[in-house]
Amino acid sequence: MISVDEAVTRITAAFSALEGETVVVGEADGRVLASDVVAKHDQPPYPVSSMDGYAVRAIDVSRSGAKLSVIGTAPAGHPFQGTVAANQAVRIFTGGVVPNGADTIVIQEDASEVDGSVILNAVADVGRHIRNAGLDFRSGEVLARRGTRLKARDLALIAAGDCGAVEVRRKPRIIVAATGDELSLPGATRRAGGIVASSGYALGAMIERWGGIVSDLGILPDTQEAVATIADHAHSADVIVTIGGASVGDHDLVQKALGPRGFALDFWKIAMRPGKPLIFGRLGSTPLIGLPGNPVSTLVCATLFLRPAIAALLGAPTDSRGTTGRLLSPLNQNDSRQDYVRARLELQNGEQVVEPFAVQDSSMLRLFARADALIVRPPHAPPAKAGDRVPILLLD
Repeated sequence: MISVDEAVTRITAAFSALEGETVVVGEADGRVLASDVVAKHDQPPYPVSSMDGYAVRAIDVSRSGAKLSVIGTAPAGHPFQGTVAANQAVRIFTGGVVPNGADTIVIQEDASEVDGSVILNAVADVGRHIRNAGLDFRSGEVLARRGTRLKARDLALIAAGDCGAVEVRRKPRIIVAATGDELSLPGATRRAGGIVASSGYALGAMIERWGGIVSDLGILPDTQEAVATIADHAHSADVIVTIGGASVGDHDLVQKALGPRGFALDFWKIAMRPGKPLIFGRLGSTPLIGLPGNPVSTLVCATLFLRPAIAALLGAPTDSRGTTGRLLSPLNQNDSRQDYVRARLELQNGEQVVEPFAVQDSSMLRLFARADALIVRPPHAPPAKAGDRVPILLLD
């Protein structure tokens, strides 16, 4: 068996960033940039008012009570075309371009307009209530860097930089196939001794959240002929993921079925719990990750190994969900396998605390659905008592 860290290293080393494609900004949420995004203009492009009021010369309002002639207006999007001269003012509104000659704004609350003139009952310094050109960013500045997974706020910034389209990584194509004669779909008739296939639904949703596109081959029976058909789809995938077929006997089935079709094993079995029987290799040139069949094992292993693989294909860092929390109840000494203990997380007095569930069977999805985090127990970790700080991995 190899360690979790070694498994992650060997898996991620098998992937490199995919090619880029251009999408419009409105379709780029959650996508990963393949190149830097550079502003095409200053923002704002020209000095604008941050308040409703009057654009004037500061020298003309050096004392309260100055009376100026109003020579025009400057609403947002309709700049005043003339120049403000001595003892003149332009009625201006938020976002309006500051007219030539004006160098300050007196807000409307400090002004009284009568018969074409305005009395300004305040003193205004140069630059008051003016947003200078380029206050937010300058033309040529990088607004978002390659490898950034775009958020809604990023889209607003990119659009403000006059960039209507961006180059992002192509979404990885992930083929998923479950194996097992005992499996049936929800709502379908179950055979004697059968169970409902469940983890594939979560796996598909996780892959899409991580940036991939899922192609589901469904449930394959436990025969060499059925498993061998996975190879027919390898050419169209960036990653092949199997669910189940990772125990000792099934591992032999995978090799017998896919070996003649070009499967080469890299490693099998990781010193972890849950999820020991994980397969990794290549089917031709396409990496294959064989997840264990127990539902919790499937999803823990996907989080630990498939997620960073997809991040590598997207040229993005894997978002770290690692943190720490205080134990609410003790944990026993650990053995030679790294444990991932399902736990409930809450805040107490501003501090994260974790309560491990008493039962940790890898088939129990109900507790996994209720869990907020996994407590990470390194190999041979000594007993931990209530109040100890332990490493945790956030699930959401």
